[in-house]
Amino acid sequence: MSESESQLDLSQLALDRSPAAQPSAAGSPRGNAGSGDKAGGSGHRSKRWITRYVIPISILLGFLGLLGAAAGRHWMPRQSVTVMPVIIKRSAVQTEGTTLFQAPGWIEPRPTAISVAALAPGVIEELLVVEGQQVVKDEPIARLISIDAEMQVEQAQNTLAIREGELNRAIAERNAAQVRLENPVHLQVQLADAQSMLAKTQTELAKIPFLTEAAQANATFALQSMQRRQAAKEAIAGRIVRESENEHAAAHAAMEELQQRAPNLEREAEALQDKVNAIKKQLRLLVEENRQLKEADAKVQSASALRDEAKLKVRQAELALSRNTISAPMSGRILRLIASPGSRVMGLNSNAGHSSSTVVEMYDPARLQVRADVRLEDVPMVTRGQPVEIETASSTEPIHGRVLQTTSSANIQKNTLEVKVELLEPPPTVSPEMLVTATFLAPAIAVSGSNKNDSPESENAPTETERTFVPQSLVQSDDSGSFAWVVDADNLAKQRRIETGGTNVDGLVEAKSGLQPTDKLIASNWQDLTDGSPVQVTGEDQSIGIER
Repeated sequence: MSESESQLDLSQLALDRSPAAQPSAAGSPRGNAGSGDKAGGSGHRSKRWITRYVIPISILLGFLGLLGAAAGRHWMPRQSVTVMPVIIKRSAVQTEGTTLFQAPGWIEPRPTAISVAALAPGVIEELLVVEGQQVVKDEPIARLISIDAEMQVEQAQNTLAIREGELNRAIAERNAAQVRLENPVHLQVQLADAQSMLAKTQTELAKIPFLTEAAQANATFALQSMQRRQAAKEAIAGRIVRESENEHAAAHAAMEELQQRAPNLEREAEALQDKVNAIKKQLRLLVEENRQLKEADAKVQSASALRDEAKLKVRQAELALSRNTISAPMSGRILRLIASPGSRVMGLNSNAGHSSSTVVEMYDPARLQVRADVRLEDVPMVTRGQPVEIETASSTEPIHGRVLQTTSSANIQKNTLEVKVELLEPPPTVSPEMLVTATFLAPAIAVSGSNKNDSPESENAPTETERTFVPQSLVQSDDSGSFAWVVDADNLAKQRRIETGGTNVDGLVEAKSGLQPTDKLIASNWQDLTDGSPVQVTGEDQSIGIER
């Protein structure tokens, strides 16, 4: 290796920190190297600015933001509340079918006995059933004295016959009025008579001139004859003269009468013409005939309504007569007789009492129940649908049943509460008011696989279960269901949805799901809370005892 090769040129590794010189001429190797060094230096300075200033400032701002949020939540106004723990109760759960307790009771109809009442007032004539008798639906049970109802039916039927006759007469009048309107023959006869009289008068009036002329001729002839006879009265008898004078006077009177008859005939002809015109107008309008037809229609409607009313009274009378026979409303058995022959029942009278119309009480033998007197300390073990075995002296085999519900009928002297138990397939040998002994059995309860024991000795052994309870006053509900307020670890109010069970005797409600044993229930000031709002726990509510 030569001496020149062994010497290194360290000047190539030096950085030019002096101000940038003017660019060299194009194509100069020195000029190109200087521009590259300048670009690399500016990129290096920008990276150092980000790492020295931007990143530390961002970290500091994030820390300050978290600190501000924590401080803001701490200084935010909080609702003061008290809390209480969830109540946990442990109880022994018996295996299905295990006897829990026994209670005395008696059998009764389910849901109640049926009162068979008389629907019509009257006196009972005879009873057709006895206690314990099996009857079918619509079978006669009793009869009332029905002579009055029979007479009312006959009277109603007679009234109906009268109304039918009145309706037929009104229909006949209406039909006649209809024919009279369509064929006004009576007006046509009157018109023909008036026209005939008018023609006769006009004929008489036309003959007046001729009759007057004839009368004048007769009067002239009579005058001349009278004058001739008066001139020769010495030659003829005086009687003949007087006869001629009379004939002249009569002829003159007849002429004057004809002269006066003409105006009268003219007036009579005018009157007859007016009558003919009036009859023609009446024949065209038919006012009276239309009125008579409408009046006849109204009479038919009225008579029809009266006929229908009479029919309704006949139906009412027949219904009252049929109600004198009291029938069974259902198939069943007679429980007891309430009324006796000769006693009076009030029917549907609004002033009558409830029992004043009851004749018998009956029940359905297939629908029976037991009303058991359960001791108050055994009431918590009663659940709806729980199996029950009923024993009575009238049945050799136990009768199976199930709990329907508890009642509100508590006996303060016996310290018991009545529980209704439905009989499943009751035998025909049992009937209401029989005394029984009800054995309440443990219901079926689902047990997890981890709690099951495969050994035969543990099949009937009781197991323990934990049940979660909440005071009933802390359980609220809305459209979505029931919920309660709890406090989480960050002192925030949370709305916890729960599934509720039955209510305990001490005012506690079972929470089947939704709560944990470690949850803290908000016991006060929960009315104005919202989900997630901060709260301040001021203490623990000790108003309700806690059992662990």
